[in-house]
Amino acid sequence: MYPFFRSLLFRLDPELAHQLTLQAIRLAGNFPPTNWLLRGLYKAPPKPVQAFGLTFKNPVGLAAGYDKDALAIKGISALGFGHIEVGTVTPRPQPGNPRPRIFRLPEDEAVINRMGFPSRGSEFVQKQLNPSLRESIIERYIGFVIPSRIRAPKIINKGNVILGINLGKNKGTPNEEAVLDYLELLQCFAPYADYLAINISSPNTVGLRQLQGRVMLEGLLTQLHAQRQLEEKKLDKRIPLLVKLAPDLSEKELDDAVDVSLDNHMDGIIVTNTTLAREGLRSKYRGESGGLSGSPLRLRSEAVLCQAVKRVGGKVPIVSVGGIMNPEDAKRRLELGATLIQIYTGLIYEGPGLVKRTLVEQ
Repeated sequence: MYPFFRSLLFRLDPELAHQLTLQAIRLAGNFPPTNWLLRGLYKAPPKPVQAFGLTFKNPVGLAAGYDKDALAIKGISALGFGHIEVGTVTPRPQPGNPRPRIFRLPEDEAVINRMGFPSRGSEFVQKQLNPSLRESIIERYIGFVIPSRIRAPKIINKGNVILGINLGKNKGTPNEEAVLDYLELLQCFAPYADYLAINISSPNTVGLRQLQGRVMLEGLLTQLHAQRQLEEKKLDKRIPLLVKLAPDLSEKELDDAVDVSLDNHMDGIIVTNTTLAREGLRSKYRGESGGLSGSPLRLRSEAVLCQAVKRVGGKVPIVSVGGIMNPEDAKRRLELGATLIQIYTGLIYEGPGLVKRTLVEQ
């Protein structure tokens, strides 16, 4: 059935198609009968995994980038995922880069995006996660706050799916002050997230990848770990921190980033983000700037995973993402040492049934 819907979606502008599917899943998730139907259609066998002190019902997750503002968690959780990573969330709202900024490359089973962290901001996302923060009509026009709404953070019902939140700095924040953005986001989302992912590897925010360098990364993670400890004490809960790295680092740069992450008590590493490489592409859009995802990223992502697994030496779990387009790709990543995997572009080409197929064929 999905090939039929894909043929229709591929006639639309890629960003419009993304928005339409996201809103459809949002509506289906919020309406009990359709939510129940989705859960029945995409119910997958349990494959429990332990990582970061959490129990994932299966190792397959949705990568950051699809649900940037936490709009459709209920619907996405009905598709069989073991975890969902929303975001990237920035402290303040920002529009991202000018359109067009997403390009499909069907000949290559790939996508190029230069979104640039479009985000409605942390306040909006917090209200999606905690509906009690939303203003009522009385509060908006009269200014009276209903006493029953002044209470501890309470997250929406997300079922038994693990929720990660991907954090990024605003475009206008200089790298020297980036830590302030990440500290603010950590404090905002610690009450809601099962884990937090520090995104310092998107190629679409100018200068962001410089934060992966040893000196800047050391300064960033040292302060985030200290703040994390304060939040854990205040909230009486563990707050796993993960670092997301790029596929375009040299071997030494990757080793340095992994070492700094371990030295600063990060709980896991996500490899990889999208790539700037363009080797072997056939599509007319191959010259577009931005991050490339999909099949062409497969081999590079696997190579980075192997190096990261070797460097980590079993100290922390690794999440593999990038170029996972079918169940065979997923199985290989787990065999290469990944504890968890994430998919996104694979969903565009294979549809939501990819999650169930991956788990059934493991």
